[in-house]
Amino acid sequence: MLSQADDFLTETEVLHDAIADISDADLQQITQFKGWTIEDVLIHLHFWNTVADFSASDETAFMTRMKGAMASLQKTGSLRSFENDTVPERGAELRDIWLRSAQDMATRWRDMDPKARLPWVGPSMSARSSMTARQMETWAHGFEIFDLLGQSRADTDRIQNIVVLGVNTFGWSHQVHNLPVPKTLPRITLTSPSGAIWTFGEEGSDSVTGSAADFAAVVTQTRAFSDTNLVASGPISTTWMTHAQCFAGPPETPPAPGSRYKKT
Repeated sequence: MLSQADDFLTETEVLHDAIADISDADLQQITQFKGWTIEDVLIHLHFWNTVADFSASDETAFMTRMKGAMASLQKTGSLRSFENDTVPERGAELRDIWLRSAQDMATRWRDMDPKARLPWVGPSMSARSSMTARQMETWAHGFEIFDLLGQSRADTDRIQNIVVLGVNTFGWSHQVHNLPVPKTLPRITLTSPSGAIWTFGEEGSDSVTGSAADFAAVVTQTRAFSDTNLVASGPISTTWMTHAQCFAGPPETPPAPGSRYKKT
């Protein structure tokens, strides 16, 4: 059973609940993320949920969609226009189809072999990794919506999937920023939403300690490291936390201190 499918669906439903009753006009509110509106976020999430679903169910459709996306990226330097053109729904209709599609996807993916290999941009991914990425994107982009609405999201231990992804992309975070990859992962000690302690890495002079939610926020670049209560000890940990990037694509600059926050 692919438990991450249920975590992805829960993440989607939590975000949907936050925006279920707002008007089409309110979906046009601008978030703190690159000037995207709430509607832009839903278009992006629905587009990539569909692409991930195609990777498991229709490889021809997957390759067609990816070919168009890469052509748009090369031509314009952005995927936004292609995403907008590919997803025609807007307003409440978009919100509804995004939710229904996620529910349908999670139901089918729940019974998949977690180790099944699926095509993606570059190397293939396991079904578990692909579904974790969908949960991560939903959680990360949900952040700017919760911030805009002045709401606090109640995280649970399903956030562990995102934490593990952040740990596993330690090397990638350095590579994508053209930094040398350290030989040893720092000791990571995090307090989960339930109060459990999660540890990773080796004992040594470098360490990262704090809440699992703060760690997830830093590796997804939804908060500046200095705006969290994480403590990084040692040069390896400090460099990592100020460049962490758990998602694929070109190098992205983490948000500036104070630029991402919950509005009141």
